[in-house]
Amino acid sequence: MGIGIWQLVIILLIVLLLFGAKRLRNIGSDLGSAVKGFRTAIKDEEKNGGDAQIEQREGEVIEGEVTETKVSGEKDKA
Repeated sequence: MGIGIWQLVIILLIVLLLFGAKRLRNIGSDLGSAVKGFRTAIKDEEKNGGDAQIEQREGEVIEGEVTETKVSGEKDKA
């Protein structure tokens, strides 16, 4: 069993009664703008070659200074 054409028509009529044609048109327009913006962002990312990605190399050491260490399970002495 599936949804027949008459069930779809009834659902469409109920949605039109609840929201109104103008509000549905605005929702559709907003959704279209969001999809267009998303596609543009994806194309820009592909064009830039994914510069924001971080490459992880095997065996690479990152040097830095440890300012504070905390052992798991140790309570604060403050």
